Amino acid sequence: MTPPAGDLGLRERKKRARTDAIVDAAQRLVLERGLDAVTVEEIAEAAQISPRTFFNYFESKDDAVLGQGSLELSAEVREAFAAGGPTGLLKTDVELLVRSTLEALSGPGHDQGERVLEILQAHPGLLGRHFAWFERHKSQVVALFERRHEAAPLPADPEMCAMVVFVLARAAMDEWGRGDRHGDVGDHVPHVAEQLAAILTA
Repeated sequence: MTPPAGDLGLRERKKRARTDAIVDAAQRLVLERGLDAVTVEEIAEAAQISPRTFFNYFESKDDAVLGQGSLELSAEVREAFAAGGPTGLLKTDVELLVRSTLEALSGPGHDQGERVLEILQAHPGLLGRHFAWFERHKSQVVALFERRHEAAPLPADPEMCAMVVFVLARAAMDEWGRGDRHGDVGDHVPHVAEQLAAILTA
């Protein structure tokens, strides 16, 4: 039985709140004591969760520090997009895919993003983890565009299309952060998409 939409919204808010709590705890501890001196168990305790629950949100301590969660798009979203939907209009469908990506990622907010930069300066070895995470998840989105191309030819290379998804997702998160994180981050997607279109057609 499918949960009511309100329950799904509540579940998503709880997931995002717990993700934020884990990232906040990880970053605070690492900034206080250094990366090597902090354990997953200590992060979990600070976030008031169990170590087992920690791994439901992040694959490693490094990912938590960087705010890099898993990208788990639902099967419904993946299949609809790959088949040329859900609307059949590429711009609209890409915006919907970006919103779904943001819901899955629950990326770092403005304060967390600033702390990531500070931590990367102190621990440049984390850059490798960041790039590996990005490439791993980018390949999943590229595969979606490759499948869609078979159903409805794309106007650009699938890899370029996938990059647009991540650019829009990051731009929406930045805009949301500048607005003190009020409302749903996904609501900023149409606006940043319009800005990108305006840049490319100016």
